[in-house]
Amino acid sequence: MRGWGGRQQPGASTRVRGAAAEDMALAHLLRAGLRLIERNYRTPGRGGGEIDLVMRAPDGTLVFVEVRARASAAHGGAAASVGAVKQRRIVLAAHHYLLRFGAPPRCRFDVVAIEGTHIDWLPAAFDAG
Repeated sequence: MRGWGGRQQPGASTRVRGAAAEDMALAHLLRAGLRLIERNYRTPGRGGGEIDLVMRAPDGTLVFVEVRARASAAHGGAAASVGAVKQRRIVLAAHHYLLRFGAPPRCRFDVVAIEGTHIDWLPAAFDAG
């Protein structure tokens, strides 16, 4: 299998590659001043959603982050793979996550797209509407 940057990663599973991409995205966001709140938040039951990273921005905004990685930008690239169905699942999971708050904080949905070794952070990539 090919890893990020075209390096061979014998036996690397999709889960391992996904975790590596999340590690890269997390490091990038931490350097930008965000703080990790939770990783891989999942709603209970079938058909729910998952949020790769829940972060807090310096201004207090709660940031729900979807991490997408592709070996290259071919076929639309990593960011383009966050389609309407995936967005709905992330929004559903965010609504469930926000139930723990009496008064929900300001929120946004970001995407971190990784193509090869290039990281592209897209703040407010989509909204809950």
